[in-house]
Amino acid sequence: MTAGGSTVGTVSAVEARVSVRGVELAHEQHGSGEPPLIWGHGLTSSRASEDDFPLVDLRALSEERRIVRYDARGHGASGLTEDVSDYGWERMAADQLALADVLGIDRYVAGGASLGAATALYAAVTAPERVAALLLVIPPTAWDTRAAQRELYEAMADAVERRGVELLVQGAAQMPPPDPFAGDDRWYEAGARRLRSADPHRLATVLQGAATADLPPREQIAAIEVPTLVLAWSGDTGHPVSTARALEELIPGARLHLASTGTELARWTDEARRFLAAV
Repeated sequence: MTAGGSTVGTVSAVEARVSVRGVELAHEQHGSGEPPLIWGHGLTSSRASEDDFPLVDLRALSEERRIVRYDARGHGASGLTEDVSDYGWERMAADQLALADVLGIDRYVAGGASLGAATALYAAVTAPERVAALLLVIPPTAWDTRAAQRELYEAMADAVERRGVELLVQGAAQMPPPDPFAGDDRWYEAGARRLRSADPHRLATVLQGAATADLPPREQIAAIEVPTLVLAWSGDTGHPVSTARALEELIPGARLHLASTGTELARWTDEARRFLAAV
């Protein structure tokens, strides 16, 4: 089941590893249908973590669309590089575009959650001829709200380096979940599993990289001219409604679906399915 309540489909995957910009990226492909959707997961997450607690049922979407999923640099089964600047979002987008090149994909729908949404936006502004549409899920803090998040990531990285991941698990347990998960222990349980499965050095490295990142300038985002769907939730300072609304206002024709309840969150897969069908 997805976090939103959709059943995961049974579509076979083709898994592989490829060398991209000095690192090996683990990826998989499902389904058929063009243009493909290249999907990026969130910070500290991975394909495996999303399978454990998915927000959008990508396997269900692959019944009608070719889906490419990959573990970002420093995450999951992909390789790690030590230069913190490699984990800025513009460089993550360069990884995604290079992966598309290796797979022979010229034009694609760029999508993802949090870090994956930021990666998609950078792909759209740096290589607009490559991106046919944007599927942006829980876009992260940006611009005016980014400073506090940057400080949080720096503190988290320092805590991991000094004391391991358990301090982060304890801290996360004290934070209220996004509104759709109010009273739902699955949110905390999935987060604890994700953090405890992480290598502390890799985790600290990607957190340090995230502390250097921000979304593209507003004027660059306003120049995006492709169909865009934003799926956001309320009650999450790391993925504030303000970012989602700003993207809706900046990107011509963008549409926002805001979830404040579990019922509204459960609609995300169908929202994404309808969006992709029109691309």
